[in-house]
Amino acid sequence: GYYTIRLAARVGVDGRVLAEDIVAGVRDQLAERVARERLDNVSVRLGEPNDPKLPPNSFDRVLMVHMYHEIAQPYEFLWRLRPSLKPDGLVVIVDANRPTRDHGTPPSLLKCELAAVGYTQVAMEDMPSAGGYMATFRATGRRPEPAGIVPCRVK
Repeated sequence: GYYTIRLAARVGVDGRVLAEDIVAGVRDQLAERVARERLDNVSVRLGEPNDPKLPPNSFDRVLMVHMYHEIAQPYEFLWRLRPSLKPDGLVVIVDANRPTRDHGTPPSLLKCELAAVGYTQVAMEDMPSAGGYMATFRATGRRPEPAGIVPCRVK
């Protein structure tokens, strides 16, 4: 909810924020806060661990903050996410530069996993204030067939 509230103010009344969680209780708490604060430009939904279930061609930006490393099947998740982006849409990921077992994602692994599903990195910047980095990606070319996705072997 931390970023949801701030993004709602940032996009203003003409923008929309869709906040999603895979834990029903967390989603419900955020929905209560959104209602209490009368954030009419925010919708709250329940997603699935491997499928965000987002409407096609709907998002200018998809922001994932300190959660990418929690995705058990990143290739499937990213593959299912891709159709939700508008033609110039971006995926922005904030995470810690450490092994996934330590609740982070090394930037080289992140770049490789997104590239395997047809995303190109367009920016990378250190974000010490957020405990890591911010990486931005754009979907490029055709979305690969699932059988053609080659898992990364980055050390």
